[in-house]
Amino acid sequence: MPWKESTPMDERLRFVQDVHRPGWSIAELCRRYDVSRKTGYKWLAAYARAGPAALADVSHRPNTCPHATPPKVVQLILQLQRRYTWGARKVRRLLLDRVPADEVPTKTTVHRILERHGRVQPRRRSRRRFHQGPPQTPMDQPNAVWTTDFKGQFRTGNGVYCYPLTVQDGATRFLLSCRGLLDPTTAASQPVFARLFQRYGLPARIRSDNGSPFASNAMGRLSTLSVWWVRLGICPELLAPAHPEQNGRHERMHKTLKAATARPPQPDAAAQQRCFDAFRRRYNTVRPHEALGDATPASGYAASPRPYPSTLAPLEYPGHYERRLVSRNGGIRWNREWVNVSHLLAELEIGLEEIDDGLWNVYFGPVWLGRFHEAVGRIIDQLNRPARRRGGNHLEARKVLPIT
Repeated sequence: MPWKESTPMDERLRFVQDVHRPGWSIAELCRRYDVSRKTGYKWLAAYARAGPAALADVSHRPNTCPHATPPKVVQLILQLQRRYTWGARKVRRLLLDRVPADEVPTKTTVHRILERHGRVQPRRRSRRRFHQGPPQTPMDQPNAVWTTDFKGQFRTGNGVYCYPLTVQDGATRFLLSCRGLLDPTTAASQPVFARLFQRYGLPARIRSDNGSPFASNAMGRLSTLSVWWVRLGICPELLAPAHPEQNGRHERMHKTLKAATARPPQPDAAAQQRCFDAFRRRYNTVRPHEALGDATPASGYAASPRPYPSTLAPLEYPGHYERRLVSRNGGIRWNREWVNVSHLLAELEIGLEEIDDGLWNVYFGPVWLGRFHEAVGRIIDQLNRPARRRGGNHLEARKVLPIT
């Protein structure tokens, strides 16, 4: 038996019909339909005026708006945009010289006017990659987790920007490096980490935020720098987006660093680096740390037993994994079909673990890249997104591959 559907229009029309039937008063019908008598009389008047069509829902928008932008200003906005093809902010700046100040709308209003008349194309939202959530690795041993971040940039006395890159051991709070860079890029950051690895060995993990150069919007949120870490046997860990408190120890160190070295800044980059070096020595060997029982960070830190290799060894995967070499165009071949992976992994091997018929977990070292669906022919890295295949099979929970 099919379900009977009823719309508000149907109920109003049935109310009017019941009014004209004998045996019911308007008050009784209003109680039966759970409406006020004022609403009931309004429906009857509308029906008498224009028939059943008058019972349909109508717009509640007011006929006039005292705060509406004057038509002449709207026309001027459209003319300026047509002439200069600029956005809302620049168009509003031009309006200030052409109309009284009290008639100039806000930037948001100007944008809505341009949008209403088809002058603005909707901004394409960038695709957000899957994030595994807050890091859970305990910081209970030296070199178990290194934390890294860029402290906010500032200008030195000669006007040149300084981007301090800091690296700290999570367990002992030992400040491994504080290097003022001219750019927060991979080319500038990688030599800093290479020197640290040569001096202190390799950590098990490096924890960072989701910004460049530590992460990107590529599959697995890998970047050129983090791919290099993985090839060294280091697992990159990312904070959840917009949650710096998950790296609270590092952020607290930044507060002390800023007060001691950047207020005021030094005259030039060389002097600023000498200031950073002096702070690092004092922070590690002189300043007592309350979280360490007033011991110094240097008293509890020891270098990692894992040396920095001279050459990068190929990644190892369990024997039951399917291995595929990513080509220079960033993809692999699967049953004669091309499957996109990432250009960051060009000429490197990935591992695929079958977890169901036609469903594979894809890894780059310990980093989970996504689920490969043979029916779809692509890798999907969002677990809350169903695969496009028969049966509506949903993606399963992420499986973490331990570091070998």
